[in-house]
Amino acid sequence: MATQQVIIKTDKGQIVMELYPEKMPVTVENFLKLTSDGFYNGLTFHRVEHWVVQGGDPKGNGTGGPGWTIKLETHPDLKNVRGAVAMARAAHPDSAGSQFYILKTDADWLNGQYAVFGTVTEGMDVVDNLDVGDKMNEVQVAG
Repeated sequence: MATQQVIIKTDKGQIVMELYPEKMPVTVENFLKLTSDGFYNGLTFHRVEHWVVQGGDPKGNGTGGPGWTIKLETHPDLKNVRGAVAMARAAHPDSAGSQFYILKTDADWLNGQYAVFGTVTEGMDVVDNLDVGDKMNEVQVAG
């Protein structure tokens, strides 16, 4: 199965994520477009809790986005487990835009409600050490 890698470079190290375009085509295409456009470069992780980190908001407070939203996609093979990368959203299922989260622990209660589109393959130690305000210095498509 074809996958795509994205690298997030932070001052604390880099995070390598494997994305699943065959299972989550709309979500991955949106994330790769934002990445290729440099949208995420310089943005922060605005939410850091014991179980999750969240970033991708140009406003830095959880209310911003790219100016559009995408339809919710889910896939039965992609679960909200430690290392999962998924789109964050508001209450409406089709409200995801640019914000994404990485899980530090399993979160089964989110399954089927959020678009899990990738997994961290390297750098979970970096994810575990992120603090609110840490920057994504550069986010790039690998290869």
